[in-house]
Amino acid sequence: MRRRRGVLLLAAILASLATVPSQARTAGGPPGPDAAGQCGVVRSGDSPVGSAEVTLYRAGDEPGAEPQVLARTRSGPDGAFRLSYERPSDPAAVLYLFADAAPDPAERSAGRPGEAVRLAAVLGNGPALPQVVVNERTTVAAAYALARFADRHAIAGTNPGLRNAAAISHNLADVGTGEVARVLATPPNGSLTSTLAAFNTLADILAGCVEGRTCAALFALARQPGQPEVRDTFQAAVAIAHAPGRHAAELFALAAAAPRYQPSLPSAPDAWTLALRYSGNGHELDGPGNIAFDAEGNAWVANNYQFAADPRESVCGGRAVLKFTPTGEDAPGAPFRGGGLYGAGFGVTVDPKGHAWVGNFGFQGAGCELDQNRFNRSVSQFAGDGTALSPDTGWRGGGIVQPQGVVADRAGNVWIANCGGRSVTRIPDGRADQARAVATESLHKPFGVAVDPAGRAWVTGNGSDSDSVQVLAPDGTPERSVTGGGLRRPLGVATDSEGNAWVSNSGIVPLPCEGTTPADTAEAVTGVTAPHPGASVTLIRPEGSTPDGPFTNDGLFLPWGIAVDGDDTVWVANFGGHRLARLCGVRLSACPPGHRTGQPISPPDTGYTSDGLGRNTGIQIDPSGNVWLANNWQTVPLQTNPGGRELVVLIGAAAPVRPVAAGGPSRP
Repeated sequence: MRRRRGVLLLAAILASLATVPSQARTAGGPPGPDAAGQCGVVRSGDSPVGSAEVTLYRAGDEPGAEPQVLARTRSGPDGAFRLSYERPSDPAAVLYLFADAAPDPAERSAGRPGEAVRLAAVLGNGPALPQVVVNERTTVAAAYALARFADRHAIAGTNPGLRNAAAISHNLADVGTGEVARVLATPPNGSLTSTLAAFNTLADILAGCVEGRTCAALFALARQPGQPEVRDTFQAAVAIAHAPGRHAAELFALAAAAPRYQPSLPSAPDAWTLALRYSGNGHELDGPGNIAFDAEGNAWVANNYQFAADPRESVCGGRAVLKFTPTGEDAPGAPFRGGGLYGAGFGVTVDPKGHAWVGNFGFQGAGCELDQNRFNRSVSQFAGDGTALSPDTGWRGGGIVQPQGVVADRAGNVWIANCGGRSVTRIPDGRADQARAVATESLHKPFGVAVDPAGRAWVTGNGSDSDSVQVLAPDGTPERSVTGGGLRRPLGVATDSEGNAWVSNSGIVPLPCEGTTPADTAEAVTGVTAPHPGASVTLIRPEGSTPDGPFTNDGLFLPWGIAVDGDDTVWVANFGGHRLARLCGVRLSACPPGHRTGQPISPPDTGYTSDGLGRNTGIQIDPSGNVWLANNWQTVPLQTNPGGRELVVLIGAAAPVRPVAAGGPSRP
């Protein structure tokens, strides 16, 4: 049936070419050597949208820049249109379509487009497709993927963030057919999570306005406090992406007005987030621990175990570092091996030279016959193309023992938290032969490490006998030890642009180092079905002081990883509860009106939940504003092979972060 509809659709487009006017080359004159054509159709579900003004734009190349109009025309009664334009010489240029129409079909047939209905589609960077479909699905895909680059009337931004965001939109909707894209439609997504149904329901919410029934209600519900009125469907979709937890149930009710897309949600979600799962080639991810982005927005991933699909099969330590493109595929040549890599943990970073560094913790499943103590005293270094730069034994100097957190600062120094050594290793300017250990006897089980704008390193200590954070000067000299403020089994740490440190307190998770085993960790979290009283986030100011108490809400279940986005808002991954939390940071202007520092922006009773999440450790923000999480362990982990199998990406949920920006986040 779908194939027959496609044939009829293409026939209708071809039949209309002789009658649909084209106002393409706005400068006039004969076609140039880079002339291109684009056929398409504007639809709502299976119904054509006629008399829509269709405009092809080239996105602005910096924030606030005016986009360039490449062509403009109007759709015929069957929704078909044809555009001719001069193709931009820049292969990275982002092209997109807006189709503007009145919500009342009678007004559309009279040729009076209005601003209430604006449908959108993002085109690819390659040759023009035989046809494009502009409908509610392509509009939701464009609005979410480009949420952080879209203002009220235009799309603009810098690369690689803008270019990557445009590509990511095609993981949600296929602009050639108007159907769900393959990535969203198939495992590990598809029917395995609720994201596909949520995506279709969002399209239905817009369809009610396209049909002329629900525009006023949609625009009122989508409008954010303190922001201008929403005036069209694309603006509404962008506003929902920015504040997915607002009016979730009321927005869900609007989908009933025009239920065009299936499958759809049977009930309202807690928030309108769209979470995609990536699994690479399907047989490489097994216990991803953390993520780091390079200058092009590619994701380097530390992987705990060798892959095995059966959790009952005993596995040894992973011997590859993974590298994913911004759209979730293996980068050319990846995964990469060698350099002494074995059983990587939470530690992965990319330095200013584009080199990836991975900490070899020595993770392996129960039953592996190898002696992990032979492998857990090094870090591995890789060039951007995956070439191993460290020897077969890894870099072993500087007292490295069971390394966990690894971060490179803006000067190129690499900092390593030695979970099994009560020390931090500093590699100056990435020169491994000069690595030295900084003793931190007060820091039991060093784990997370972050660098602030002044170049100081902040290191968490997870040991129950000394819940603390150690601050080290840029040269490695210990400055102070911070205790109190609610620190309780702390794990991740991140810094903001003003030099504050944010620490995630698991409350109960003991790290498997210095005599503690992964089985001990599993025992501590098994049976935890509600947020633990110690689960919280601690703010430490640059001079070392803390508020009277930590920040708590039910979005914080077993906090592990933590990240700060380009607006200084704080994102927290959980090792339980299938949720993540977003907190207001110190920059109150970036928070909803009336919010205070530490107050949840995500729903306080649930956080942002997703059935695509497992036990999450690492969380990072990419240059397109996507939030990446590592599904590190299975919900019920068998210690022979407990590893999770996916990365999870919340599309367009955060303010973009400049890649390779250790030292506090900064906007691209």
